[in-house]
Amino acid sequence: MTRRVLPYGPGGWLVELDENDVIGFAAAARAIAHWGLAEVVPGARTVLVRVAEPGALEEIAAILAELVPQPGSATTARAVEIPVDYDGADLEAVAAATDMSTAEVAERHAASTYTCAFCGFAPGFAYLVGLDPALHLPRRATPRTRVPAGAVAIAAEYSAVYPSASPGGWHLIGHSTLALWDPMRERAALVEPGTSVRFVPVGR
Repeated sequence: MTRRVLPYGPGGWLVELDENDVIGFAAAARAIAHWGLAEVVPGARTVLVRVAEPGALEEIAAILAELVPQPGSATTARAVEIPVDYDGADLEAVAAATDMSTAEVAERHAASTYTCAFCGFAPGFAYLVGLDPALHLPRRATPRTRVPAGAVAIAAEYSAVYPSASPGGWHLIGHSTLALWDPMRERAALVEPGTSVRFVPVGR
């Protein structure tokens, strides 16, 4: 496992990791019982660890350098089912690019169990890992200026649901009416790092 623990401003450490280690490392970091640990934020290949007390910086760095990821226990107890209608604007193009029918694209996408690896880009935008390798495609050559909220999309090894209308370069394969981001909820983000996700086909 590749690991580098780098200073991140006056109150944190940025841990660079192999991609497959991020979720388990973040879970292990959250489990550290240390008075100085304030926050753990996973990214695609990094985990940011924010330290509340400057006096704990070096001690926590030493812990992070030796920390063992939690294999098989990276996901939380939370699980979310997302209803999806596979009617996306790029569904036929994805089917052609992967040498499948549109029905097979939908079937393969819905067959996987996903895990939220990290959130970014926009509030509530969850990067979900677990996409069938047969559906791995690079981002669109030309991004859209507006992707509607609820669009179910894929790009590279990720799947996601756009929580709000925004520009985007992912392939749109369906849509969901489930609100992924609602600031009026107690937990605004329906899907958070570690959440298990299943897509449930509806309609058609």
